[in-house]
Amino acid sequence: MVHPPLVLVLLITVVFLTRKAGLKTGHALVTILFGFFLHDSHLAGPLQNAVASLAHAISQLRL
Repeated sequence: MVHPPLVLVLLITVVFLTRKAGLKTGHALVTILFGFFLHDSHLAGPLQNAVASLAHAISQLRL
């Protein structure tokens, strides 16, 4: 399960890239659709584990 804060960060990133970095709305929509289809694929589990591991590693960093 993806955590709501991660979804919110990704949403803010897409909105920022759409407005400031020249990401076109069509590209953003295709990326969102790709995410929905990827969620239903056999790759969803390994990708979710990789993201969770990365988030855990980042949270353990001492700055």
